[in-house]
Amino acid sequence: MKRLGYGMAVGLSLAVLLAAGCGQGREEENSKEAKTQEPVTLDWYINYSWFTTTWGENEVSRAITDKTGAAVNFVVPNGNETEKLNSLISADTLPDLVTLSWEDANAKKLINEGKVYALNELADQYDPGFYDVVDQASYDWYTNSDGNIYAYPNSSFSPSDYETHDNIYSNQNFMVRKDIYEAIGSPDMTTPEGFESAIKAAVEMFPEVAGKPLIPIGSAEFKADGCVSFDRYLQNFLAVPYEKDGQIYDRNTDPEYIRWLKAFRKMGEEGYLSDEIFIDKRTQAEENIADGRYFCMIYQSADMMDQQYEIYSRNKDQIYIPVDGPKNSAGDDPTLPGAGINGWTITYISKNCKNPKLAIQLMTYLLSEEGQKLTYLGVEGSMYDMVDGKAVTRPEVIELLDSNRTEYDKIYGGDNAYWMLQDNVLQLQWADSARELPGNLREWTRPYTIYAGQYDASFAVNSDEAEMQSQIEEAWGITLPALLLASSDEEFDQVLSQYQTRRQELGYEKLREAETKQMNMAKEKLGIQ
Repeated sequence: MKRLGYGMAVGLSLAVLLAAGCGQGREEENSKEAKTQEPVTLDWYINYSWFTTTWGENEVSRAITDKTGAAVNFVVPNGNETEKLNSLISADTLPDLVTLSWEDANAKKLINEGKVYALNELADQYDPGFYDVVDQASYDWYTNSDGNIYAYPNSSFSPSDYETHDNIYSNQNFMVRKDIYEAIGSPDMTTPEGFESAIKAAVEMFPEVAGKPLIPIGSAEFKADGCVSFDRYLQNFLAVPYEKDGQIYDRNTDPEYIRWLKAFRKMGEEGYLSDEIFIDKRTQAEENIADGRYFCMIYQSADMMDQQYEIYSRNKDQIYIPVDGPKNSAGDDPTLPGAGINGWTITYISKNCKNPKLAIQLMTYLLSEEGQKLTYLGVEGSMYDMVDGKAVTRPEVIELLDSNRTEYDKIYGGDNAYWMLQDNVLQLQWADSARELPGNLREWTRPYTIYAGQYDASFAVNSDEAEMQSQIEEAWGITLPALLLASSDEEFDQVLSQYQTRRQELGYEKLREAETKQMNMAKEKLGIQ
């Protein structure tokens, strides 16, 4: 397996080297076999309505098909992702491969209802090279109590990865539009008073941008369970702890967090929380970012980099840059989680798969170092060249990537356009040869990035804990906008009190006990003290 985890020795044994050689031989045999046959199209369901990348036109997807014999037809929901996935499950019409968030309520359901293959059983039957390319820590984490692994993650990091690499970052940023921030004097925005003062100055000096009203504060999409910008991310900037006295901590009622929520409520009362942030979906937010309509945002840098490059190519002074954002009363540094062992998404091979042998071989190739290099850097000799042992992306490729991501994906398809099985840790070896992110958003998080994967709690679908978790999250999803839109602090307090009462009725204390138990089990499994 690729990465060494949990205190294993750095040196590779001869046996492992031999196994890797065997794996490489199997990959070469699979590649030769693929070239002698017509490609077989696999339907791959992506549970994100915003995903629009296609297969077959660009260089990377054509190269993958040449190597594996697999072509891909992506199936993407037109509207509500949950409704689409539920309909596929109930009708037993899941496509060949399925990718969804590891947090999705259906993640365990697919396994429990026997809708997906055990990947290890497919590997044993068709492609033992799979074991040579998976990451040991990720593989162990996703192995079920029955000894099988049914889903494999992308963007998965173990605690040991954070110890052995110094270039792991958090995606969470507080960012401001550079020209506006500098025009108002680059003020301190770490206190509620300073934050509000900066917002007012920005609106007064720049009431309109791109022919439309300035949106003082931008955020991620408000969803049924809340808004990450105004809950988890804000809590992380305030260094709100995840646990206290060995128990999962109630972050949503932390005094420092409430202090800042009340500050945002006051700004909303004064007209500085735009109606748009409560109703806009990700597509609208991306349009607003590209137009530079937000003055500041608590946001994921990875989710706005395409727009950042678009702005950068148009006017370097209008990009978004990181600055010190909200802090707690003690002025503590933020604690910004990087990716954890769960990763971001997980991918299954459905029992409906028309060609499970090809599906597992495709996964094996994409997880291999060759597949990761192709997914990340693209096609050697066309998209990049090796110069003194380092990959150097060609200027015309970088130029298109930085100016028009849609066209880049259509022509080239690198830079993790196909992110479903991306291994960010393996790709770190090529990071220096990739273009740097304008605005220094990623690098800014380095001193504050922490590992927090032990706090991710997920329960079996239809379990009491899963039901409680879902209902309490929905209660918060109703409460958060009501707090921000409250007409007074008194109304704010009343809404918060109603939320606390409601979650107690839904079994909050029992859920917190279950989450604490999961936290301790995760710590033991991950080797965290």
